Amino acid sequence: MAYPFADLALARRLERTEGVANQRLVDARARLSPERGACWMEAGGAFAMFDGAASPLTQTFGLGLFETPTDDILTRLETFFRERSAPVSHETSPLADAALMPLLVARGYAPSELSSVTFRPIDRNLTLASPNPSVSVALVEGADDERWAKTAAEGWSEFPGLGEFMLDIGRVQAAARDTYRFLATAGGRAIAAGALIVHEGVGLLAGASTVPDARRQGAQLALLDARLRFAAEKGCDLAMMVALPGSGSQRNAERHGFRIAYTRIKWQRP
Repeated sequence: MAYPFADLALARRLERTEGVANQRLVDARARLSPERGACWMEAGGAFAMFDGAASPLTQTFGLGLFETPTDDILTRLETFFRERSAPVSHETSPLADAALMPLLVARGYAPSELSSVTFRPIDRNLTLASPNPSVSVALVEGADDERWAKTAAEGWSEFPGLGEFMLDIGRVQAAARDTYRFLATAGGRAIAAGALIVHEGVGLLAGASTVPDARRQGAQLALLDARLRFAAEKGCDLAMMVALPGSGSQRNAERHGFRIAYTRIKWQRP
């Protein structure tokens, strides 16, 4: 399989996919908890999301990739967040218009976070290393949504407060459009969970976690294999995954054919 070049066209596909994925989460939140005021808008080709002032979903995607950034566009985006008493954060690709970085610096923004955006081509003949045959993976629907959300949250239970947050997000994901949930089991016990979001030929792998006492059994490889195959069946020619630079998640992605497209910067304005 041929890898596409890590150019502007690829960045637009990847960033739009993640932007749409978060847009769907915000729409689901608005249906489930209308009192929260979750909503989104578009300005200058960028999607701005609001899911509550403290939510990591509250930020923008795609700024400077689809239109030349201007002070007017930044003002419109900043107004959207300030009207909701939320911090202003922009997740940006280094392939964005060259005018973006000096514009952000001039307006008082500072970098606060980095992430590696990885990708790989996929097709129906995809072959990964053989998953552990004792681990089964199934697509979750309806009645098993809560089991999936609780399993995904348990994978983060070692970090204080994060398990509760992931349970909340998992329940929202279960209600989001075109978001597919996969559950890995061993001996009838749910041990790992992962999600797949599909948008215009790109499959975004997200939400993967394994419960602490079931790690190193191949659950994540089994989930990766199942989600990539499913994405190919849905007509996707690319898969993407986002990870912390140099993390175990990034290394695991690279072991299975993913390449780093670019390192993204999150900018925040005090």
